[in-house]
Amino acid sequence: MGGVHPEENKLSTQASIEVFPLPKQVTVFLNQHLGAPATPIVEKGMAVKTGQLIAKAEAFVCANIHSPVSGVVNKIDIVKDIFGYAKPAIIIDVEGDEWVDTVDLTPTIKSEITLSKTEIVDKLKEMGIVGLGGATFPTHIKYMIPEGKKAEYLIINAVECEPYLTSDHRVMLEHAEEIMIGVSILRKALGVEKAYIGIENNKPEPIAKMREMAEKFEGIIVEPLKVKYPQGAEKQLIKAITGRSVPSGKLPIDVGCVVNNVGTAFAVYEAVQKNKPLVENIMTVTGKSLAQQHNYQVRIGISYADIVNHIGGLPDDTAKLISGGPMMGKAIVNLEAPTTKGASSLLVITDKEAERAEELDCIRCGKCMEACPMGLEPYLFSALINNDKVQEAVDNHLMDCIECGCCIFTCPANKPLLDEIRFAKGKFRQMQQKK
Repeated sequence: MGGVHPEENKLSTQASIEVFPLPKQVTVFLNQHLGAPATPIVEKGMAVKTGQLIAKAEAFVCANIHSPVSGVVNKIDIVKDIFGYAKPAIIIDVEGDEWVDTVDLTPTIKSEITLSKTEIVDKLKEMGIVGLGGATFPTHIKYMIPEGKKAEYLIINAVECEPYLTSDHRVMLEHAEEIMIGVSILRKALGVEKAYIGIENNKPEPIAKMREMAEKFEGIIVEPLKVKYPQGAEKQLIKAITGRSVPSGKLPIDVGCVVNNVGTAFAVYEAVQKNKPLVENIMTVTGKSLAQQHNYQVRIGISYADIVNHIGGLPDDTAKLISGGPMMGKAIVNLEAPTTKGASSLLVITDKEAERAEELDCIRCGKCMEACPMGLEPYLFSALINNDKVQEAVDNHLMDCIECGCCIFTCPANKPLLDEIRFAKGKFRQMQQKK
C-alpha cells in the first residue's frame, strides 16, 4: 500500500569506507539518542581515553556515552545542534588516539558467541548501542521483552531505500561476516530460531555477498524485497517479510517482531565480541555537484564544518545541506555542530534541486492519500492544521505519520504537507507537556 519511486541517486555505492581523520576538538552531546540525556561523569580538565565512559544512562530510555577520542575535557557546556537547538555537551580537546585497554582493536574476526542472553543485553547497554537506522532508540531496551509479549521474528533492516544514502550498502560489502555474527548475537538475545535480512532488489552486490555469507550461519535468511520507497520503514518492512500489520498505536513487538538496522548489527558485533563502545559510525558524504563521493567512518563529535573542509569546501551551486536523505532528512542550519551516533549522511543539494515549485490550491485529487504508506489523509491534515485544529488532526491519526515525505513528493499542488505535519506534531507534543 502506498509508496513512491524517487530517483535513487546512489552515487557513492562504489566509494569504499574511508577513516575520517581526527580533528583538534570534538563536541559530544549528552542526548544524541531517543530518551533522556545521559549524565556526565567527567569534569573540566580531566584526561580521557578513546572508548572511556564519559556520560552514564540513568533513565530507563537512555544510552551510555563514551569518549570518541583521547584528550582532555575542555568544558561541559550548552552547544547548538545542526538545527540550532541548544543542548548540553562535553567538549574534548584531542590529544592522540589512545584507547582504553579493554577494547580489542585487532582485525581478527571473533565468531564464537560466549555471552548468555542476559549478558548480551547488559553488554549492549554498557556499550551505548543505539539504533542506527535513524531513530537512535537504545538497542538493549528492544531485547527486554515485556511480560505477556513474545518475539517470533528478528528482522534486520538493510533496505536503505532513502535516495543517495549508501553507508549500509558499503557496510554489507565490507563487513558481511561481522554483520552475520552480530545478527546471530541478536538472535540469541531474542531467543528466536530465524532472523530475516531485508534488502531491496536494486542492491544485487550486497544481496549476493550477504547470501553467500548467510550460508555459513544457522537461521539467517536474506530476503530480497520489491523496490519501492519507503520499503525500509519499520511497519512496511514487517509487512513485507511477515505479512503482519502493526496496528495504530502499537509497537512491532505487539505482532511478535523486533527490528534493527544492519549498521546496528555491525555495532552489536563490535560491542559484544570486541568490547568496543559506539563511538563512530559510517556516514555518506554525497551530492550531484561533488567532485568525489565518500563513505566515511566518522567518530561522533566531529563537526560538519570539519567534514566540509576535508572534502575541499562546497561547490558554488550548493543551496542547502541535509542531514539524512532528501525524503526524510532535515536541512542543516549550523555547520559548526557535531555529528552524533545517528548521523547517516551529509547530503549536498544544488540550487536547482532545492528550488521549490509555486504552491497551488489543493484540488482534493487524493494522490497524497494514495502515496501514503500508512493509509492516512495528508490533505485533510493540511486543512485542519492551517485552521489551527491540531487536536482534530491528531484524532485523525496524525501521530501515525512516519514522515516519509511521499505526500509532498507526489502532490501536484506543491503543498508543503510534510512541513505542516512536522509543525503540528511538535505543537501537539508541546500541548501534551503543558498538560
